[in-house]
Amino acid sequence: MARGGGSEPEITGVQKAAILLIALGPEKSSQVFKHLKEEEIEELTLEIANTKSITTQTKDQVIKEFYEICLAQQYIAEGGIGYAKELLESALGSEKAMEVIGKLTASLQVKPFEFVRKAEATQLLNFIQDEHPQTIALILSYLAPTQAAQIVSALAPERQADVAKRIATMDRTSPDVIKEVERILETKLASLVNQEYNIIGGVDAVVEILNTVDRGTEKHIMETLEIEDPELADEIRKKMFVFEDILLLDDRAIQRVLRDVENSDLSISLKGANEQVQNVIFNNLSKRLAAMIKEDMEFMGPVRMKDVEEAQQKIVNIIRKLEDAGEIVISRGGGDEIVV
Repeated sequence: MARGGGSEPEITGVQKAAILLIALGPEKSSQVFKHLKEEEIEELTLEIANTKSITTQTKDQVIKEFYEICLAQQYIAEGGIGYAKELLESALGSEKAMEVIGKLTASLQVKPFEFVRKAEATQLLNFIQDEHPQTIALILSYLAPTQAAQIVSALAPERQADVAKRIATMDRTSPDVIKEVERILETKLASLVNQEYNIIGGVDAVVEILNTVDRGTEKHIMETLEIEDPELADEIRKKMFVFEDILLLDDRAIQRVLRDVENSDLSISLKGANEQVQNVIFNNLSKRLAAMIKEDMEFMGPVRMKDVEEAQQKIVNIIRKLEDAGEIVISRGGGDEIVV
């Protein structure tokens, strides 16, 4: 984008991103990197390394542009492009509002079924429970995991696994199909919504839902999938509890898990863990064993990420096994009951 009056050279998107990350500082930038692809990280790292100096004017302009785009995205998420335009005109003026909206409309995809997110789960269930399982899966893929979890839990048991499987195996959906499903729901709920061609569903989507439903619903779905599609069930199970989720366990549960973990696996797994996870583990070991593990970690030197992931997966498998046996409880968002 060329600057007004030609006082500033044209800055590419990558350059703007690099300038923004430099302005944010290393701590916040490292959090941003966690959400980027490997090639994006490499490109940005190279650009940051090649950025020798930034004028205050350029830095301020990039931060301001970033803020305006974030503001527009928030307004669009809340009420659509028309609503965003109205608020931005009040905040930035008509010309600037159109400029910001123009940047977004080419790349920003407004999620279909946004109006459904504001509906009560029980109300929505009444509209969709008798629909084809593929239609239900399509709608649930666009909902927040907590909302989708409530609906999945309320479906008839024989439909739960079918819908979960369809969400997990869904890839791309035609805009025409989405538009037709939206039209039907719009008629029923008397609402309007924008739609775009989106990549939806997938294993990650069903994992988020299963991590939120109650334990009984999750077990029923997983047991059914293990019979119908063992490979899919295995892929889902591996993603349902990751090593860092050990923070969801209380101290007694962590101590029970550590009793079944080999010291060598623990040392390697902690090499790739964040400080918070390390502290929780060490606090649940004896002082002597904690010192020994720390010494092992120090002297083993660099460790391949593959080895770290394998060691962490072993511990995750132990956690899942102990949960299935009822020896530990993982804090869940789906209303697991605690019986005293």
